[in-house]
Amino acid sequence: MLLVETEGSYTIQQNYTNMDIHVGQSYSFLVTMNQSPLNDFYVVASGRFVGDANIRDKATGVAVLHYTNSQGPVIGPLPNGPDEDMYISMTQAKSVRWNLSSGAARPNPQGSFKYREIPVTDVFILVNKPTQLIGGKWRRSINGISYLAPTTPLSLARHFNIPGVFKLDFPNRIITTRTPKLDTSLINATYKGFMEIIFQNNNTNIESYHMDGYAFFVVGMEFGIWNENSRNGYNMLNAVARCTTQVFPGSWTAILVSLDNAGIWNLRSENLNSWYLGQEVYISVVNSKLAKRNELSLPDNSFFCGELSDLQKETKDDGSTSHKHTYSAGTTKTKMSLIDYIVKFAFLYLIFLSMIGWSF
Repeated sequence: MLLVETEGSYTIQQNYTNMDIHVGQSYSFLVTMNQSPLNDFYVVASGRFVGDANIRDKATGVAVLHYTNSQGPVIGPLPNGPDEDMYISMTQAKSVRWNLSSGAARPNPQGSFKYREIPVTDVFILVNKPTQLIGGKWRRSINGISYLAPTTPLSLARHFNIPGVFKLDFPNRIITTRTPKLDTSLINATYKGFMEIIFQNNNTNIESYHMDGYAFFVVGMEFGIWNENSRNGYNMLNAVARCTTQVFPGSWTAILVSLDNAGIWNLRSENLNSWYLGQEVYISVVNSKLAKRNELSLPDNSFFCGELSDLQKETKDDGSTSHKHTYSAGTTKTKMSLIDYIVKFAFLYLIFLSMIGWSF
């Protein structure tokens, strides 16, 4: 299989007999049909590092590669997968590199493809641990914080300046003296900054992290604990740009990302059980020069909840909507906008003119 692309980035073209594709990742391969057409061939996708053979067998996907001039059906047992050696898997992952000779478009932070020359503005070491009791419930965490989803959406809370919904105090490294907690704590990032993030996996299973809104450079991964000297082994020439990366057990993965996309972006574990249990964090990237008048207005069908539930529109049977306010007594009252008042006044004024004999 000739690897040519991963997650929007053209790669150095190399042949592989197998490829470890981690949760949330995607790859593109070219396969040359040059084998003998004596019979069909198996194509197998099987689980890796699962441990339980029964689960692995149930998660195995099988396809048949059929030549139009094939002389017989596929024969024999399914081919065995590669050895479950994480060192070999990591070596394979580091062999996936950017194709700098390709003419395709590439991320262009600060006007340069040479990301090694871009100064780093923020460094975050994100440490995850095995499931633990936090607030009386089994939870997962990053830097000792298990994400607590607020009742008011983050972007709406910022748009309407609602206080107390979230805090911009996520620690840039784990605080070992602090008890793990549930919290709505966001990373306060610098707009157009260049952030270094190190994922430290202190769990026994492979993690896979995805970042919304961005592609990042995967510059390094090794077994052990990350330290300042680990940067000496970074690939600062042709690291691939992607949005999802794996972190092996007892190892670290380092990424560099150019924060040129304003918004509140989710960084999460792609393992659904870990994500559900709170192993995620949001990154706030604010462009202070962007005025609200330059932003697109909220769509009419926006959903409001939490502190903004009184702005929620009531959907009628005919599909139209009307604003409503909910009061403690449980009653609702229609809220008229300025345009509603103008239209109503104009209508009454026309009636008045018709009553005094004006013609139209």
